[in-house]
Order: sequence, then C-alpha cells, then structure tokens
Amino acid sequence: VEGHPLLTIPREVAEAEQLRAGQQLQEELYTRLCRAADEEAAFRTALRVLERRPFAARDLSRRLVLKGHSPDSADAAVVRAEGLGLVDDAKFALHYAETRAARGRGPLRLRRDLALLGVSRIIVDRVLAEAFGADGAAAPQALPLAQKRLAQLKGLSRPVQRRRLLALLARRGFSGSGVMKIVGELTASSA
Repeated sequence: VEGHPLLTIPREVAEAEQLRAGQQLQEELYTRLCRAADEEAAFRTALRVLERRPFAARDLSRRLVLKGHSPDSADAAVVRAEGLGLVDDAKFALHYAETRAARGRGPLRLRRDLALLGVSRIIVDRVLAEAFGADGAAAPQALPLAQKRLAQLKGLSRPVQRRRLLALLARRGFSGSGVMKIVGELTASSA
C-alpha cells in the first residue's frame, strides 16, 4: 500500500486468493489475509525459537502466545512446523530424557518434567521405555549421586546426612524402597 508492504503472507495464500498488484481488498478478503499474516508471523517466530533448541508442541505454542501471538496463530504455526517435521514430541522427549538423565535426573523427575512440557503420557511412557529399557535397567542410578553428595556431607550427624540425601534424591526423581536402602547403607557405613 503506497509503496510499503501491508501484510506478509505465504506465497500459497497469495496464489489461492488470486491476488494481483493494484487489487482492491474487500473486507472479507482483508480479514482472511490478516489471519494468514498473523499465522505467518507466528510461524517465523517459531522458526527462530526452534533454531536454538527443540520444543514439545504444546510448550512451543505456549511460548508463541507469550511472545504476543494469538493462540489460534500459535496453534497454526505449530501444526505447520509439525507438518514440516520441525516439531516432533517423541523425538523431543527422547532427547530430553537422554540429556537430563546424563545430568542425574531420575525417571520420576523426567516423567513429571515431560508432562509439564505438554508431552502426552503415552509418548512419555514409550520414550522412557525406549531410553532406559522396558525394565528400566538403563535408567540413571541413585547410588553414584548419593555417594557424591555424601562425601560433601562429612562431619554432619547421621540423621542429617540421611535427611539431606533423601531430599536430594527425591528432588532428582528417585524414590522407593531401593533408594531408602541405598541411603541407609551409605549413612551406616559413613559412621
């Protein structure tokens, strides 16, 4: 309009609407073009965000809304990115589980974190089984983490060591009788 771009829309939309230079835009057409421009802007923002690291679909949509895009535009951008193979919850969840497990996060913490990021429970279950085996044998173990922390707690009383070890392991996503046994054995042998 008057030598300046009015809207940035995908070529497919311009072709579908049969736009041409100098064409008068009717209200209905202008509304459709504005919606297409909003979706294009959200998609371009999604591309910039995805350049840095992968995201789960729901988390990406949430971030686009936080950046000022409408929920409908954000959802459309995520669907378009999924269609291009740029967003895949299963691949994201596997990458997330493997990298966070290497940093000492336990299965419960990984499950909770992935759920908070919007990955469906079915995908989370499948990915954790794939990453750590159906029996969980390859899952991160609490013992090395507890041993390292216990070395830092030397000089404290046994009940304080026990409480702090259990708290650390719980925050990291380890629980159950196995963890209680590990902590009991470590604190008993450190006395």
